[in-house]
Amino acid sequence: MELKDKLVSSFPAHEGGTDVRSPLHRIRTEAMKQFEHKGFPSKREEAWKYTSINTLLKPDYSLFPEGGKGLEFEEVKRYFIHDIDSYRIAFVDGRYDEGLSAMAHEGFDICLMSTALEKPGYREVVEKYFNSTVNTEDSLTSLNTAFLREGVFVHVPKGKVVDKPVQILHFSTGSEPALLLQPRNLIVAGENAQVQVIERHQSLSDHPVLTNSVTEIFAGKRAMVDYYKIQNDKLSASLIDNTYISQERESHVSVHTFSFGGKLTRNNLNFYHRGEYVESTLKGVTILEGQQHVDHHTLVNHARPDCESHQDYKGIYGDRSTGVFNGKVIVEKEAQKTNAFQQNNNILLDDKATVNTKPQLEIFADDVKCSHGCTIGQLDDDALFYLRSRGIPAREAKALMMYAFANNVLESVKIPEVQARINKLIARKLGVRMGFASEE
Repeated sequence: MELKDKLVSSFPAHEGGTDVRSPLHRIRTEAMKQFEHKGFPSKREEAWKYTSINTLLKPDYSLFPEGGKGLEFEEVKRYFIHDIDSYRIAFVDGRYDEGLSAMAHEGFDICLMSTALEKPGYREVVEKYFNSTVNTEDSLTSLNTAFLREGVFVHVPKGKVVDKPVQILHFSTGSEPALLLQPRNLIVAGENAQVQVIERHQSLSDHPVLTNSVTEIFAGKRAMVDYYKIQNDKLSASLIDNTYISQERESHVSVHTFSFGGKLTRNNLNFYHRGEYVESTLKGVTILEGQQHVDHHTLVNHARPDCESHQDYKGIYGDRSTGVFNGKVIVEKEAQKTNAFQQNNNILLDDKATVNTKPQLEIFADDVKCSHGCTIGQLDDDALFYLRSRGIPAREAKALMMYAFANNVLESVKIPEVQARINKLIARKLGVRMGFASEE
């Protein structure tokens, strides 16, 4: 049975216990109809022109895993940013792991989505925001909505500041021959609220894992949300990530995406400006080898005046790896005095490596400052010769140049321990220590 057919036939059993009078039942049912109509995306669609997921659909995935044994913290400690005090929510094979987690309910709420869906007080927040900013025509977002089972709910009320970062970790143990995971996160930061989030998906075996993740983020007036995605998974794991962000007046949301591993990774990042004087930051570093594939799809919709967005993505591609960057900035007619910057720079280390890049601007206002650009090239031979003439071996000289190329994206990382961890990962991917200890 094909995966689409398996999902369609499994939906009634998944939805069977839901109150048919609830708004959630209606949303799930409509989402399933949308997925059944559109199916999985293909290269015939412009947005997926350079990324095929056909090979990801072949395994016989388990849709509702029973869950294996729990994990000890020491087994997975290296995948956490363990040198900081943080709130943690960890999932093992799609199920919440209490032993790895540390949630909060004092002044703000960091808990499970399943709890928020059922508990009065939380449920009203979920009903107000859930599924309200997503692209309902996107088939994979619809699939996630239809099979909503678990994820993270973060609610930071007006004026509250979360005192330490929130880490969200998803582990797959290999207890199933193949596993499909569909986590759903909802993060709501009220007026003048602040929160930092670190997200990671990690397979612990070589069994196929496909994660179809959706996150909705709402930033109220003058709210600040700082989000970090660390992607350094095994070659048996693939991730499709849809993140939707709605920003009110004077809010600031930044998303840093670090893509270093996995078979195929697709990052869909969508920003929507709902008020004036909004700031959005989108930055990323990608370092690939072998036949890995990473596709960054970004959208910033400037719908109000006096707002800013800054995009800066760096990519280093070796062997037969493939990179895709498709960034779109839309400036609506009402969005006068918009300041939008978009840049994508790439280095190809081998002749068989490929990059497809397409920065786009759609401007309907006449008083704006917008720029975009992209570069694809190789390491500078003159600079390499200069370093080698100073006694630096060829391998270290190349690594130093690549590190300098990618490192400026880290300047806007606000958590020092995250910056240090990414430094270590970059050094490890480049094959040199460069003063950093090896780290996952």
